Amino acid sequence: MSLFKARDWWSTVLGEKEEFDQGCLCLADVDNSGNGQDKIIVGSFMGYLRIFSPHPVKTGDGSQAEDLLLEVHLRDPILQVEVGKFVSGTEMLHLAVLHSRKLCVYSVSGTLGNVEHGNQYQIKLMYEHNLQRTACNMTYGSFGGVKGRDLICIQSMDGMLMVFEQESYAFGRFLPGSLLPGPLAYSSRTDSFITVSSCRQVESYKYQVLAFATDADKRQETEQQKLGSGKRLVVDWTLNIGEQALDICIVSFNQSVSSVFVLGERNFFCLKDNGQIRFMKKLDCSPSCFLPYCSVSEGTINTLIGNHNSMLHIYQDVTLKWATQLPHIPVAVRVGCLHDLKGVIVTLSDDGHLQCSYLGTDPSLFQAPKVESRELNYDELDVELKELQKIIKDVNKSQGTALWPMTEREDDLKVSATVSPSFDSVSQATDAEVGTDLVPSVTVKVTLQNRTVLQKVKLSIYVQPPLVLTRDQFTFEFKTPEMTSTVAFSVYLKRSYMPSTLDGNAVVSYSRPTDRNPDGIPRVIQCKFRLPLKLICLPGQPSKTASHKLTIDTNKPPVSLLSLFPGFANQSEDDQVNVMGFRFLGGSRVTLLASKTSQRYRIQSEQFEDLWLITNELILRLQEYFEKQGIKDFACSFSGSMPLQEYFELIDRHFEVTALADAVEENRGDLLQSLSRLQSATRLLILLLGLWQKLSADQLALLEAAFLPLQEDTQELGWEETADAAISHLLKTCLSKSSKEQALNLSSQLDAPKDTSRLKKHITLLCDRLAKGGRLCLSTDAAAPQPMVMPGGCTPIPESELEERALEQDSAELFTNHRHLIAEPPMPEVPPLQGVLE
Repeated sequence: MSLFKARDWWSTVLGEKEEFDQGCLCLADVDNSGNGQDKIIVGSFMGYLRIFSPHPVKTGDGSQAEDLLLEVHLRDPILQVEVGKFVSGTEMLHLAVLHSRKLCVYSVSGTLGNVEHGNQYQIKLMYEHNLQRTACNMTYGSFGGVKGRDLICIQSMDGMLMVFEQESYAFGRFLPGSLLPGPLAYSSRTDSFITVSSCRQVESYKYQVLAFATDADKRQETEQQKLGSGKRLVVDWTLNIGEQALDICIVSFNQSVSSVFVLGERNFFCLKDNGQIRFMKKLDCSPSCFLPYCSVSEGTINTLIGNHNSMLHIYQDVTLKWATQLPHIPVAVRVGCLHDLKGVIVTLSDDGHLQCSYLGTDPSLFQAPKVESRELNYDELDVELKELQKIIKDVNKSQGTALWPMTEREDDLKVSATVSPSFDSVSQATDAEVGTDLVPSVTVKVTLQNRTVLQKVKLSIYVQPPLVLTRDQFTFEFKTPEMTSTVAFSVYLKRSYMPSTLDGNAVVSYSRPTDRNPDGIPRVIQCKFRLPLKLICLPGQPSKTASHKLTIDTNKPPVSLLSLFPGFANQSEDDQVNVMGFRFLGGSRVTLLASKTSQRYRIQSEQFEDLWLITNELILRLQEYFEKQGIKDFACSFSGSMPLQEYFELIDRHFEVTALADAVEENRGDLLQSLSRLQSATRLLILLLGLWQKLSADQLALLEAAFLPLQEDTQELGWEETADAAISHLLKTCLSKSSKEQALNLSSQLDAPKDTSRLKKHITLLCDRLAKGGRLCLSTDAAAPQPMVMPGGCTPIPESELEERALEQDSAELFTNHRHLIAEPPMPEVPPLQGVLE
């Protein structure tokens, strides 16, 4: 552990579950700004290319939105990024991106922005080369002594060097005896390529020898080569280092001669141009990356070496000059000039932690407080000890002599669920009844890991119908500790209506044996997972008109819908998409609009219940988006009128379908569809109530428990009477106005209602009391009548005739009288949909 830590100047975390390696980081003035400021270019194995220009307000700030100049998904994994003069006819810098089967060269440019968000950057493909062999790495330089341009050499996985003279392919040569590719570098002083072969020796090949050797059309030597008709590829010099190499770097500074640095698994070497060793250093820790750079002392070279102990060592030749602690294990390290700060150390971990840091120490301002010394009173300590012993003894008597050892359930068994990022190659939806649409399926993997011996382990999977599982029950045997079991199953949509939620739940029941109870103590643990929206939804054409609309307000600048829903629209030129259409597999369509100037989003559809899934996904993805940006105060709100009339129409429709299902058994399918729609509408109403009154998670859970219909709804006890009883309980307890209402007792007998008028009036009354400042709370202090206050005031609301007329007036008319409390503001910032589509 180092006494000194790297001082964090700027840092961020790239993507989610992305992977990176040593070739994925590069620093250069890639946009040719000419101000001497480097940009940070990062590519990932997931195919994302990002360019950063950090501008922290103060040291240690995280990434801000304006720091990310460009983020683009290139689809293919990115193996390496480099910046050089790769385009003919110009000496401007361009970006070379190496994929496994393709080399692409881009120009990066920025246009002056007209708003506060700053300049806008874009990349343009200048040319690309499709590779016949799988690439491993690349290097570039002025091969053959060319002036004003850089050539590129790519090494394939089978040991072939492919040289590209910018837009054209020059030649390819196989390295003799190559088994596995190693690191590759180019020395401009000797015009040579230097690599480390699988024989654990450093090899140098002259460019002229490569150029005049026989073409490498085949891996084996041809008959012409055997007869001496062509020149064979001969190595210039070799040096056996006795270990595999992680990286090679060739440096030449004014005060030092040209040197070849090789980072091995246990040592790093400094070689002369002819292969002789200048010096070598045995390392104490396993290295992960290195970077030689200029030293202020004449004739010496400094080297940064990162290791797997999250340390960064700085050597001057073979002398350790500094050691600093990093928050991650670096796989790539660079040094550059960022924001007029020279010598910034940029490190990248394999899981995407990108940090800009500097060396040094900060003074410690902490002073240990003085210890207050006082004499001990042993008589008082004896009295206190006897009292504690008496309390312990009384507890043992009350609970009996058999005290079971209490341990956390998570210590016994760990459960994790992972949803595949892509659909199954062969859909498991063989019995789907969704019409003409091709129904996809997605694989979910659940992993169980036990700490102790467990008995009767059973895993049950639950998803919301009409989503179905290929298998929903699993059993396990954990006869020994520290076992790991993984099961997989597929999920797909079976019928043409939509589920009310995309959340799934994996529940594990088991028994933990003890000395006193060999049969085991029964326990239950669960793990939730979230299915992707694309499982039930496809990109659709936005609708110009809709019968039902909702407007969600936020406290942050608007976000492009392309970044929130990347799989549901084609990427536009400026990455700003403010209208998007969704089509559910059952045929329903939903349109989502984002205001370009305000902080509002509008969701609209022809059916009220179809608004739920897109509204919920929008809020969840906005929260995830701003969490990745390091913003913790993001909030959504709803200021429109509560859509009770639309919700009551669904209640009436469900009541009618329930009556038909009781009379005719064939209408059972219609009942399940109606129940799912009612669930979606109820979840949407609860969400809007939470945004409207800023309810906490516990209060939302209380509302869900009150009148969210269950999917396994039994016809012996329909939904209407249970919801009416639960809402009435809330009105008579925590939302009551007086002790008179609290004195009323609910009937213990639930009777099937003749109609839905009573339920609708109670729901209206619930919303009205919430609007007046009512508290949703079932704590012990809620038993006493609490005066209701309006937000921002402390004066009790006087008795009104509103609730006295609650049982006589119609519910829709009743709530309409109070729409001035929650009037929906206009949304002029969103342009007409017809103009957007045209």
